[in-house]
Amino acid sequence: MPSNPGIYLFLDEKGNVLYVGKAKNLKKRVASYFVNRTDLGEKTKQLIERTRAIKTVKTHSEIEALLLEASYIKKYNPAYNSRLTDGKAYPLIKITIEDKYPKILVVRRPDDNKSIYFGPYPNSGAMKLVLKTVRRIFPYVSVKTHPKKVCLYYHLKLCPCPAVFDSPELRRDYKTNIRRIIKFLEGKSKKVIKDLEIERCGESKKENFEKAQKIQKQIDSINIVINSSYKLFEEEINTNLKDDLRDEESQELAKHLKNTTSQVGNLRLIECFDISNISGKFAVGSMVVFINGEKNTSSYRRFKIRFTKEEPNDYAMISEVVSRRLNHEEWPLPDLIIVDGGKGQVSSVVKVLKKKNLKIALIGLAKREETIITSDLKEIRLPKDSKALLLVMRIRDEAHRFAITYHRNLRSKSLTNS
Repeated sequence: MPSNPGIYLFLDEKGNVLYVGKAKNLKKRVASYFVNRTDLGEKTKQLIERTRAIKTVKTHSEIEALLLEASYIKKYNPAYNSRLTDGKAYPLIKITIEDKYPKILVVRRPDDNKSIYFGPYPNSGAMKLVLKTVRRIFPYVSVKTHPKKVCLYYHLKLCPCPAVFDSPELRRDYKTNIRRIIKFLEGKSKKVIKDLEIERCGESKKENFEKAQKIQKQIDSINIVINSSYKLFEEEINTNLKDDLRDEESQELAKHLKNTTSQVGNLRLIECFDISNISGKFAVGSMVVFINGEKNTSSYRRFKIRFTKEEPNDYAMISEVVSRRLNHEEWPLPDLIIVDGGKGQVSSVVKVLKKKNLKIALIGLAKREETIITSDLKEIRLPKDSKALLLVMRIRDEAHRFAITYHRNLRSKSLTNS
């Protein structure tokens, strides 16, 4: 088995593809499934037991392995890659190819037949890194409707702002770049380089040396990212399937909460709340939802705080947000509520739950020491590498991100309208 980057396929006795994965080192990655099976999670063990053959496909780089992995997942829809339950779908790259200036967008499902799609990508973070890398080489529009003014990405040399600088030459060059991005996403990076080399030579013959130099920079950039030594993603060190990793995190958290007032039996549905404001102004609350340890963005909610007292009061604000959320009886109740904050925030939510006569497991996460606070205000200090703590921190950080994004949007609108 080669030690190159690439993808690997686990096949059952009938030759059906059970799982597709990518690896920086195929030999090392595949061997890790069989070295110590006692460390494998339940679903990963099932996968290995059903596997009768392994097929590998070499690539030149990690980025090509990621793109090839997505195309194989789309082609075979392997059972052990699918995470389409609870309304969750892998992200896709959408290119509105028929537009005057095609946009490149990230979507969850195909929503028209006039665009072309790449994916689904099992690792949304890696996919966004690929788009970020490609955009530095071939700038493009990433919003459905570009404002008729210069955007921030233009100053970063990531967007040509066609709504502002529209011209036949820009339209031609932009569509050429889009075609090259499509080839790149198809895994045809060598073909893209060859096309650029031909174009560079043509510009040099015309003595357009500045443009020829610009094209050479694009060639150099592509050669860097497809080089086997280029590190785009963090290497995966855990063999288990993502389902097993998430189950392990949830089980460990439930174990630490056992025999506390925040004890929880099932940890399928978790909701987390955070508050964002500046001295009480533009105060907002966020609610993020995680199902089986994964984000469920369709269930996210945001709240504009109605608290009207002059002095900002985080405790009153968190009480208001949680109370308003619990007024929605049509929303399923969570197995666990997490609040961003310490004993004050937890105490406030305890009062809300008592008032509504609800028994829902509740914890807070105090920022300074990343200490878990139970509903009776006891402290649980876990090691920094604890899977349970990392799960709670990941959920809390997402709630914080969602809240601060909404807060900034409200503040920007206020400045624009003033």
